[in-house]
Amino acid sequence: MPPRQAVSQDHLPVLAQAAVDALALRPGGIYVDGTYGRGGHAALLQASLGEGGRLVLIDQDPEAIAHARENFADDDRVSIHHRSFAEMGELVAELGLDGRVDGVLLDIGVSSPQLDDPARGFAFSAGGPLDMRMNPDSGESAADWLARAEEKEIARVLRVYGEERFAKRIARAIVAQRAEAPIEDTARLAEIIRAAVPSAPPGRHPATRSFQAIRIQINRELEALDQVLAQLPDIVAPGGRIAVISFHSLEDRRVKQFIRGGSDGPKVVAGVPLPEAAPPPFRAIGRAQRAEADELDRNPRARSAVLRVAERRP
Repeated sequence: MPPRQAVSQDHLPVLAQAAVDALALRPGGIYVDGTYGRGGHAALLQASLGEGGRLVLIDQDPEAIAHARENFADDDRVSIHHRSFAEMGELVAELGLDGRVDGVLLDIGVSSPQLDDPARGFAFSAGGPLDMRMNPDSGESAADWLARAEEKEIARVLRVYGEERFAKRIARAIVAQRAEAPIEDTARLAEIIRAAVPSAPPGRHPATRSFQAIRIQINRELEALDQVLAQLPDIVAPGGRIAVISFHSLEDRRVKQFIRGGSDGPKVVAGVPLPEAAPPPFRAIGRAQRAEADELDRNPRARSAVLRVAERRP
């Protein structure tokens, strides 16, 4: 059996051991890592597999896929796929694994290597091209979207996806500044936002929420999450588990609602309870987990992470 892979030193996976432990891995099981990143979770999953086990790795970022091929391609238990996790159901069906998967792990959002590379355009800490695409070979860049979007649309995205209370002011400033010159650099966008925001929480850059919102818009992140959640009942075998790590309330709310089946309790009309619907396909396992102090010391980016685990009903 191939040796356990080392976790990439340029990326500290969040809640890695907790998420893998929550899946209750079986050596001969079938598992899907829908967000490979730099392989931190995948290495732990691989280490728990026996000879008959199988691990499916998915990522839409070509750099992540190159990393996966370099580190996992020699293991015939592992298959690597350059896809969005929104296509997981289709991929699993192509592999003949629909309804047979014992566990799915999703680490939602942007990875540290993406944030730390100025050329990817996700962060405002250093200047770089304003791209923000998780797959740079597909779709519209942030610069292109900001160049064409109407002021009302920009404000809506900042308000809804970034929960930014100064969304209108920022959108107005962006439209005014792009009339003078295209906004193609992360540092320039961050400065436009900083100048438009009258105040920001202590210790937080004024552009934090706006950059999050634009990234979510460019990558259709919430749409992709909704799509993969809807596919999970057909992917996961009875008794199989899902472990989902999210980083902000928009994601976590969707995951929590999915596990609960979209209902917070029995429905009542005119004082009469309606007939009980079929139970949701998954049941929650334990409470939501957050990173503990020792992990936060090693990786401050884990502070907003939430892990939810659920098991497929028979």
